[in-house]
Amino acid sequence: MDLQDGFSRRGLLMGMGALALSACNNGVGSNGAAQIDARVEATQNFLFSRYPGTQDLASRANGVLYMPLMTEAGFGIGGAFGRGALRIRGVTVDYYSAAKGTIGFQIGAQQYAHALFFMTPEALEQFRRGPGWAAGAEVRYATPEQGASIGKETTELDPVIALIFGQQGLIAGATLGGVKYTRIIP
Repeated sequence: MDLQDGFSRRGLLMGMGALALSACNNGVGSNGAAQIDARVEATQNFLFSRYPGTQDLASRANGVLYMPLMTEAGFGIGGAFGRGALRIRGVTVDYYSAAKGTIGFQIGAQQYAHALFFMTPEALEQFRRGPGWAAGAEVRYATPEQGASIGKETTELDPVIALIFGQQGLIAGATLGGVKYTRIIP
């Protein structure tokens, strides 16, 4: 074993350890549905009070997936994980986990929340029907700065609108690219 092999293995173990530790506070091993529901309710209230246009957007959406806490960490190899709930007309209908893996230049950890607004019945049906759904080209990303007016200027022509907010941590930026959503039973 040369020095480079030892450094790579150590980096991999440190990165995976950081990911495991950071996931300890985001619903993994939680009290199930009650804890997810409480976090989703708090996230929805925060979103509507901080970004008023999102309340109008949610009222026009066919469904909204709230992911209250995504934890992302990486050291060369990284990943993210979180749990949330899909609400239709304000009522929770399903629970979902979100996960992604990454390889490349990265170091650090962060947490953030996001919401997916399904603006067409077809987008919502496609999300709910499959065994796993990945955010792709059909998703329009909105910035938190647009949150005050997003409901007024967005039309139903966008099948899915994503809003990432509440970022905290040491990794610059957050993206939903490569995130896979899977229905769970908490």
